[in-house]
Amino acid sequence: MTASRSLCVYCGSSVGAKPQIQDAARQLGRLMAESRIRLVYGGGRVGLMGVIADAVLDGGGEVVGIIPEFLDTREVGHRGVTELHIVDSMHARKSLMVELSDAFAVLPGGFGTLDETFEVLTWRQLRLHDKPIMLVDLDGYWNPFLDLVDHLIAQGFVHPSCRDLFTVVTSVEEVVAAVAQAPQPAVGTKGERL
Repeated sequence: MTASRSLCVYCGSSVGAKPQIQDAARQLGRLMAESRIRLVYGGGRVGLMGVIADAVLDGGGEVVGIIPEFLDTREVGHRGVTELHIVDSMHARKSLMVELSDAFAVLPGGFGTLDETFEVLTWRQLRLHDKPIMLVDLDGYWNPFLDLVDHLIAQGFVHPSCRDLFTVVTSVEEVVAAVAQAPQPAVGTKGERL
């Protein structure tokens, strides 16, 4: 269905206040298993992370978790995944997640999810990777983020072309199709996105 074999999903270590977001994470996991797309994620068994990992596993799919040792020792590491990489730092975690993934989908989450999102966007802006990034805008969750991006552009701190670093989808059903259709930004030599 798509050239991507591994999708990194960034999402919350809690389930959030809206049950429909948890349902959407479960549905995305089912779709990934059906489409034979391997999940790469933060390795937790709690929150939306645990929901999507369990859904992929329940559907017979493959799940690769990457978790720092200090979080694993707090007993949040998911022992039922296909592969669990225990790394020494958050930096190592994020780096390995990028390395093992062909594309990224960002579900709702907190500070950790925002940290991962900003880092993967920045790395794409700096041309350290050129993999598709999708914000899964469930129930308008990412509207404040999109407003912030527009504000940064209006204030002259972000080049307008940076809006092309990511795609916004409004349902998990769009994620697999968006991975296949995501435009590849033209990587120029003048650093127009820097």
